Amino acid sequence: MAPQSRTSWFPEVVIDGDTESEESSSSDADEEEVLPEETIEEESKKNKGKTPITISLKKVCKVCKKTGHEAGFRGATYIDCPMKPCFLCKMHGHTTMTCPHRVTTDYGIVTAPRKSATNPLEFVFQRQLQPRVPPIKPAYVIPDQVHCAVIRYHSRRVTCLEFHPTNNSILLSGDKKGQLGIWDFGKVHEKTVYENIHNCILNNMKFNPTNDGSLYATSSDGTISCTDLETGISFSLMNLNPNGWEGPSSWRMLYGLEVNSDKGVVLVTDNFGYLYMADIRSNNVMCEPNLIHKKGTKVVGLNCNPLQPDLLLSCGNDHFARIWDMRRLEAGSSLYNLEHKRVVSSAYFSPLSGSKILTTSLDNRIRVWDSIFGNLDYPSREIVHSHDFNRYLTAFRAEWDAKDSSESLVVIGRYISENYDGAALHPIDFINISTGQLVAEVMDPNITTISPVNKLHPREDILASGSSRSLFIWRPKKPDIAQPREKRMLLCGEVGKKLSKKHGNNSDDDSDNDIFRSKG
Repeated sequence: MAPQSRTSWFPEVVIDGDTESEESSSSDADEEEVLPEETIEEESKKNKGKTPITISLKKVCKVCKKTGHEAGFRGATYIDCPMKPCFLCKMHGHTTMTCPHRVTTDYGIVTAPRKSATNPLEFVFQRQLQPRVPPIKPAYVIPDQVHCAVIRYHSRRVTCLEFHPTNNSILLSGDKKGQLGIWDFGKVHEKTVYENIHNCILNNMKFNPTNDGSLYATSSDGTISCTDLETGISFSLMNLNPNGWEGPSSWRMLYGLEVNSDKGVVLVTDNFGYLYMADIRSNNVMCEPNLIHKKGTKVVGLNCNPLQPDLLLSCGNDHFARIWDMRRLEAGSSLYNLEHKRVVSSAYFSPLSGSKILTTSLDNRIRVWDSIFGNLDYPSREIVHSHDFNRYLTAFRAEWDAKDSSESLVVIGRYISENYDGAALHPIDFINISTGQLVAEVMDPNITTISPVNKLHPREDILASGSSRSLFIWRPKKPDIAQPREKRMLLCGEVGKKLSKKHGNNSDDDSDNDIFRSKG
């Protein structure tokens, strides 16, 4: 259905510069009075020297800032700006509603040009590593039903999620305020929030490879924290702003985080393009920072190759994802530079073989490189997907499914809403990156907010999603159950207090207030 434009118009309001008010009869307001020319001349002489103030209320486009038209979301419909290309695929000639890549069952895939290259390393990979990948692709198991949730868990929006490496029912989450949440979704009610770890956005977190009870986290306050999950006691592993606030030109914020267990180092990146290394054993900074991206730009992602930990993948706001050899970290010494058209919000090696690369860019493209030993001048595929946001949201990141032995299933939230039975919902997409097809889109009629943060469980068929300040756990539907399953929702904050007062209960442990039936 084509979008409908508003027919309302805004009149011009004229305010006379004179402070004296003039009385007007009701007949003057109902009928237009035509004055002779002599009367008009006399009135103009009286009002000589008094300049009227004219206020014109016009439509202003939020995209191009020009008048005469509107653009943006209207419910589940996106109205395109006529001065800009399609919001989804960034091409001219059509609108977002009629975009050929916007199909509910099959997203379009753009095959990028690729040159043939012969490399002995690629031959070795095909002989030694490729046999580990089974020739028959296993059936996808999609967690598409909300099993439990905690509503308004954080005080600000969720920024990152991480599953516990040994306990399958514990989920850790960070938010914009710097808080760290620990939630046992197996018991639903057991939740803890540590509020004194960081002063602002918690951007990334990783577990200590030698101790699953401690967690490293980076924040925009310029510190790396190491937190004991049992006691909540935290100490600063690195502080790039020891003197406090001295202006935006010198304030350093930490974004990317990776732990290299083979070398025993913690790798972090800042908003000026530098990489820092800290020793896990001594908790000290090892060497001088290395400039790995364009100076003055954010480096938002780090990832080590699972089979070759010396290979490091980084991405940032300079429109590049770069591959490095950690044994030779110098400015301009990257092995490959993967160019993108806009900011690269995430870049990951494939979790099993480490031979593929998956990147997410703000030009609404998911790019895939099938082999790191082949020609990396062009990606193997470019998948069009809606994740270019123009609001204050956590960046969308396409995440691998570590349980998929074929290394072809990824999950990512969708920005543009869709109309489902009259409701504007933002589904979470499961995409087969080998074909570009949309495997599944999961949604719940009660989740009307955007879900930019999504994490698949490394061992079980569970999906954790962060939507605004709430956390949701998705599990696969059980076909043998005829009745719809009740979802356990733990309400926090003002919503939980109001509901407890309404039922005459002041405890969060009472399950009567936590049962929530889905509208669907």
